[in-house]
Amino acid sequence: MSCNPLRLARLLAWVLGLAAGAAAAAQDRPPIVAAASGLQFAVTEIAARFAADTGRKVTLNFGSSGNFARQIQQGAPFELFMSADEAFVFRLADAGLTRDRGELYAIGRIVLFVPRGSPLQLDAELKGVQAGWSQVRKFAIANPEHAPYGRAAAEALRALGLWEQVEPRLVLGENVSQAAQFVTTRSAEAGIISLSLALAPELARAGQHVLLPERLHNPLRQRMVLTRHAGPTARQFYDYLQQPAARSILRQYGFVLPGE
Repeated sequence: MSCNPLRLARLLAWVLGLAAGAAAAAQDRPPIVAAASGLQFAVTEIAARFAADTGRKVTLNFGSSGNFARQIQQGAPFELFMSADEAFVFRLADAGLTRDRGELYAIGRIVLFVPRGSPLQLDAELKGVQAGWSQVRKFAIANPEHAPYGRAAAEALRALGLWEQVEPRLVLGENVSQAAQFVTTRSAEAGIISLSLALAPELARAGQHVLLPERLHNPLRQRMVLTRHAGPTARQFYDYLQQPAARSILRQYGFVLPGE
């Protein structure tokens, strides 16, 4: 069967037009940022400021750093990864999945967090929790297997000699945000979460906290990196995160910033 050359040319032009349109749509689509859940309030605020200042938007996806690292290894289309533990960034870089080894953007802190009106006394050594242990059915932390803030919480409990006492009553959040949710909804009577979440207005109204000493756990060195398929908007947001406006917001949420 013969094929009309004119018809074939029109069909080819139509297919090429569809491909060009799809490419343009993909280019205009906001890049997906994978961010540690402790950044939920801070980075949401930064992204809103970024959109106001540049007219560009990013899509934010919050979760545990370990899960995100695994998803990037499996081909997830994230363009920027903001990890709560720089070790995950270094592993991705060593595997050739990132543009470079990224930038340290903050150092996180952890707190003991209890619901507003709790009878438990707050102190940095958790002596009040020990004294009121009979009132604690569940104690919340993020899962130490893949959440850096959960690992820091476990380290702190061990450093205080409380791990064996607390472990049978642990309830593990998929990430630190879920651990905080367990406490604010009173599914747990106490927990260890990130300072950045405890300072957010929504959580500050629902609970109270005390900062835990840095000596109780390894530093939470938080690093961000662009993946190999990062586009112009992702690169611009990455740069924006290192500017004074973004750094000021991170500081407000209790993060210790590089160089300070």
